Amino acid sequence: MITSLLVANRGEIACRIFRTCRALGITTVAVYSDADAGALHVREADLAVRLPGAAPADTYLRGDLIVAAALAAGADAVHPGYGFLSENAPFAAAVQDAGLTWVGPPVKAIEQMASKTRAKELMAAAEVPLLAPVDPAAATEEDLPLLLKAAAGGGGRGMRIVRELGSLPAELTAARAEAESAFGDGEVFAEPYVERGRHVEVQVMADDHGTVWALGTRDCSLQRRHQKVVEEAPAPGLGEELRARLHDAAVAAARAVGYRGAGTVEFLVSADGRPYFLEMNTRLQVEHPVTEAVFGLDLVALQLRTAEGEPLPAAGPPAPEGHAVEARLYAEDPAHDWRPQTGLLHALDLPGEPGVRLDTGYTGGDTIGVHYDPMLAKVVAHAATRTEAVRLLARTLERARVHGPVTNRDLLVRSLRHPDFLAARLDTGFYDRHLAALTPAPDEAAVRRAALAATLADAAARTAGGAVRTTDAAARTAGEAVRTPAHAAVPARFGAWRNLPSQPQTKRHRAEPDAGEYETAYRATRTGPVPHEAPGIRVTEVRPDRVALELDGVTRRFAVTVHGDQVYVDTADGSHAFTALPRFTDPATRSEPGSLLAPMPGTVVRLAEGLAAGSAVEAGQPLIWLEAMKMEHRILAPATGTLTALHAAPGLQVEVGALLAVVQDTPHVQDTPEEEPHAQEEPQP
Repeated sequence: MITSLLVANRGEIACRIFRTCRALGITTVAVYSDADAGALHVREADLAVRLPGAAPADTYLRGDLIVAAALAAGADAVHPGYGFLSENAPFAAAVQDAGLTWVGPPVKAIEQMASKTRAKELMAAAEVPLLAPVDPAAATEEDLPLLLKAAAGGGGRGMRIVRELGSLPAELTAARAEAESAFGDGEVFAEPYVERGRHVEVQVMADDHGTVWALGTRDCSLQRRHQKVVEEAPAPGLGEELRARLHDAAVAAARAVGYRGAGTVEFLVSADGRPYFLEMNTRLQVEHPVTEAVFGLDLVALQLRTAEGEPLPAAGPPAPEGHAVEARLYAEDPAHDWRPQTGLLHALDLPGEPGVRLDTGYTGGDTIGVHYDPMLAKVVAHAATRTEAVRLLARTLERARVHGPVTNRDLLVRSLRHPDFLAARLDTGFYDRHLAALTPAPDEAAVRRAALAATLADAAARTAGGAVRTTDAAARTAGEAVRTPAHAAVPARFGAWRNLPSQPQTKRHRAEPDAGEYETAYRATRTGPVPHEAPGIRVTEVRPDRVALELDGVTRRFAVTVHGDQVYVDTADGSHAFTALPRFTDPATRSEPGSLLAPMPGTVVRLAEGLAAGSAVEAGQPLIWLEAMKMEHRILAPATGTLTALHAAPGLQVEVGALLAVVQDTPHVQDTPEEEPHAQEEPQP
């Protein structure tokens, strides 16, 4: 019997496993890196053991340290979660050799399935449909496009699409480096890339007594960078014959390796409905909550039960009910190449709606760092029909308070409401086709209204005693003069400036990210601040934390939250983030033209071959590779010219905005020497 469980993982999956352990009366043990010392999974565990260091290779990928931690804490079992060492057969063996219970499949099953190349050989022998592998060294134009994949892991890491033969060597190098960093194994293989294929998978659960359950299908086709973004169960639009074929193939795969516990068999379904085996994940999947919602099961509890040697219920699994959809909330900017974001998470709150589940490893006040995956949370909605579940999830996300780094929240809402998604026209190229439409420029009118609300709330906060709901509507209408008796006291002081109430004041905000600056004007009155020169807008309420504006007979409410110079305005149909700017612009230093700045915090992993000061570079040439949140990001030459300075080196950790290198554009020959700028003139960039 398991009495104390160590979770060899971090973040939301550790918290999720702890939740089941608490319900079952099992003591929980966390492990944590130095970067995770204050993380939620550490705070929620009964016991916690430090893994010195921050990088995954020094901490969560050190099986020897994790086994030692389990023994030191008195744990009698280890659950690997997903990612990291969850599909590492030597780690599973080491856990068992230490006398601990391994909450996972048999070591032999992991060995057979953990390497995708070996798994495909096994499935071929079992006559499961496969895509024919391609030898990268012998690939020709006829083999294109190719998909490169890491043999030892998943999650999109080590995966590349190759459409041009000339780029194959560089993509192989990048894929191997990323796979080595993420999984400690740089093996990569190639197979044909199926255009517009669907990612469909089957959840299996097995015990040591010969029982294997197929717990329905999931569709995970909405992906970015080969990582899933939206998942749902059951997979919509599959005919019963295809569904039965997938179930049978998944059960056959589990039986072929003597499987035990939770696992997932993944398939690629082509546009004409033909399924191809992709891989078997010998672990719990990130998206397991949608299956739990539909079947009314706790898969972690079943994992623990089967690890203890107990059989699955003889009656079989419950009948599925309804539909469930999950969205992954990432700290990233989809409009800027999915760039990961870091920093302080001020708030993460969802409206309490029936049928909604939140799995997260963060709460307000936590810091999102550079070392690990950028996923903040999984939000799951379950309802009687797909339409109802999708609508509930979109509305929940839209009304969530997510204050801090930029996230993909708006992208998720638009994705769930896109006509193709609503019609279940799903495939892995969804974001390739629709990203531009899903990341439009901000609605200018909506941003201006939010900026005005932020300005009025700030003015109310600065006014002595705050502001209250108006009782004199006429006096609160924008553009109307408000007369103050000569003997009336000036109602507010703004910073070091004393302002007459009849004079308009201004406030500047920069909309984030990169959405421009907004200057709004208001006048301080006896009943509170009112907008200046904003005809048609009437203030019905203004307080430091909320504002109500009436426009064309429609009242809109704005919740305003301030964290330092960051201002967040939440409305019924979306949220806006601003940086409050000083009244007078502080002249800032300008970067030298051609400067290559780090777009995010991270670690320099390599440089272009032979790169050094004085090197000639071509526009668009990859010069520097940064690793952040387990993904590699290329820094490209902005122009053809000469590298005049190089500050980056492999292993260097950099903050966002750090100067990595400088590229001087190839100069144009001039007839006359350029005059030196005068001492007080700024050179033109």
